[in-house]
Amino acid sequence: MPYYDDILEFEPNLDGTDLRIGVVMSRFNIDIGEGLLSACTAELKKNGVQDSNILLVTVPGALEIPLALKRMALSDQFDALIALGAVIRGDTYHFEVVANESARGLIMVQIETEIPVANGILTTDNDDQAIARMSQKGMESAQVALEMANLHIKIDEIDL
Repeated sequence: MPYYDDILEFEPNLDGTDLRIGVVMSRFNIDIGEGLLSACTAELKKNGVQDSNILLVTVPGALEIPLALKRMALSDQFDALIALGAVIRGDTYHFEVVANESARGLIMVQIETEIPVANGILTTDNDDQAIARMSQKGMESAQVALEMANLHIKIDEIDL
């Protein structure tokens, strides 16, 4: 653990060994969801998460993701959770509602359950933007989940 001016600091840790990760993916815009999932699971495995320690749950759309995440968080089976999906702007106000409320739901799950939730829900103006971003966002979501799970473990172990 490095110190900065005698202050204890935890370095980011992406080691997924022995971590249990839950993933909730929206089936709406399924091609984008599967692209996110492919990049996400590849990154989890690259960092040592075993297939047997990953659970994938699918839901109809982005608004259903927070409820599934909360059930998973309350099960005490997971060190971190990941939300995957795509909300693509249309011609109506519905885009803003879904984008904002799904994001708010993810934050609520984290705060209420104290289980880290990585937000891998893309919000884009069109399909091309979502396709261009899905691999990066899927990978980053996995990294966020691993880093936050390890941070929680370190915080729980600290004895100042």
